[in-house]
Amino acid sequence: MANAASGMAVHDDCKLRFLELKAKRTHRFIVFKIEEQLKQVIVEKLGEPAQGYEDFTRSLPADECRYAVYDFEYTTEGNVPKSRIFFIAWSPDTSRVRSKMIYASSKDRFKRELDGIQVELQATDPTEMGLDVFKSRAN
Repeated sequence: MANAASGMAVHDDCKLRFLELKAKRTHRFIVFKIEEQLKQVIVEKLGEPAQGYEDFTRSLPADECRYAVYDFEYTTEGNVPKSRIFFIAWSPDTSRVRSKMIYASSKDRFKRELDGIQVELQATDPTEMGLDVFKSRAN
């Protein structure tokens, strides 16, 4: 397990699942959670390839912080299918201050463990990571 600057370790399963998403496209999204008692980042939920954006947003708790990775597929203006791997730092306004601080201080180190992130989003409410935001940031 890699050690994060904030003292949070990153469970090997996080990197393994991310590699599966990136290389094999076996997951549409991954939701990561910091397990405070264990002081490590773990995989909380895996999205099946057939699942979409709505399934992804429903996987994020309304009042708790999470990290997430989403494989966003889109078509360019020239009708070329493409995809971008988004890293989302989900920190809703209603979450605990301590939780927000832990997630914020661990984010950069955790993100570095996931080699292949193409776009980063920080969101405090669903409108900050709407489908329109993904589309505009993908290009």
